Amino acid sequence: MTALEKATGDVVFKFEPFILHVLCQELQDAQLLHAAAIDAGFRNSGITVGRGGKIMMAVRSTHCLEVPLSHKGKLMVSEEYIEFLIHIANRKMEENT
Repeated sequence: MTALEKATGDVVFKFEPFILHVLCQELQDAQLLHAAAIDAGFRNSGITVGRGGKIMMAVRSTHCLEVPLSHKGKLMVSEEYIEFLIHIANRKMEENT
């Protein structure tokens, strides 16, 4: 809270989604991993094939959170709300696991 009160600009609380990149030898391997990721709930997962034939499978979570806390140095939310956001972000981190 002390750091927030000293801030002179905009402060945003941000939780980024989980991303795991896996280099696959064969397209079939990537497709198998993609199916497993989708079945596990990682709906933003996908496969990319580079120009050189490199096959990359990305396992991506949908769990993200971005909330402004202050604007031009003025705190816009309460300490209780920030604690609530931390609780939500920690729960999302557990879901990623």
